[in-house]
Amino acid sequence: MLSTTPAHSPTQEIGQDGRALLEIRGLTKEFGGLKAVNNFDISISRGELIGLIGPNGAGKTTVFNLITGIYVATQGSIKYKDTELIGLQPHEITRLGIARTFQNIRLFPTLTVLDNVRIAYHTHAGYSMFDAITHSPHYQKAEKELTEKAQEFLSVFNLHTRQGEIAKNLPYGEQRRLEIARALAASPELLLLDEPAAGMNPKEVASLMDLIHFIRERFNLTILLIEHQMRVVMGICERITVMDFGEVIARGTPEEIQNNEKVIEAYLGRGAAALSQKLQEKRSHVAGS
Repeated sequence: MLSTTPAHSPTQEIGQDGRALLEIRGLTKEFGGLKAVNNFDISISRGELIGLIGPNGAGKTTVFNLITGIYVATQGSIKYKDTELIGLQPHEITRLGIARTFQNIRLFPTLTVLDNVRIAYHTHAGYSMFDAITHSPHYQKAEKELTEKAQEFLSVFNLHTRQGEIAKNLPYGEQRRLEIARALAASPELLLLDEPAAGMNPKEVASLMDLIHFIRERFNLTILLIEHQMRVVMGICERITVMDFGEVIARGTPEEIQNNEKVIEAYLGRGAAALSQKLQEKRSHVAGS
């Protein structure tokens, strides 16, 4: 079971090297009189792979929207490498080194696979509007380099043979891979994955878990993952934070979270939590006899 330290205690959230890449304190977002997120805290160190889970409507995606500047917090602090993110625009946050995917795939469906990745690289294009309008030599050179980089990147994700296809025609699992590839083309240090396994079959889920491990090592990423598939969360995350009704209700390792009564109750109801407790007591009694 988890310790009795309060859920909002910063001491439970220090990661591998004791220094936070992302530090969120007291984050609150109100919509009218409703607190979608209430006093949310988390600290994530470089290189960690952290899960953020909870029932539907718990506030998880709202947290992502606050981190990436889609929503502005009612109160609290979001610091990324000691830079306060609250008040910054989404494109400014992307340039600082944060990228994300969405629960519902948000590709440019009628563009090619290659162009979907090329678009992400344009945050580093380095040419002016005048260059683009006049197709200056500088523009042409930059565009050639962007295309080559995008093609190399698609090879890493095993999508290079699909580069000329329209994105919406890809199989679902490959659309997810393309979305992740496009996010990484912006050269982030922190990647936010919002339910990447949604809609996948078991084989695609297994491939996704391998992909997340691969990109973490290959691109030296820190990852915060929202996911409903417990196979994914428990299989790849080192630490997990659990939300319910906008608040943190538990933190811990995958094993601790699986045995936490508050988490079981949030997902399955009080009856399931009581049954889980009885089963644990029975197992303890058998083990002690």
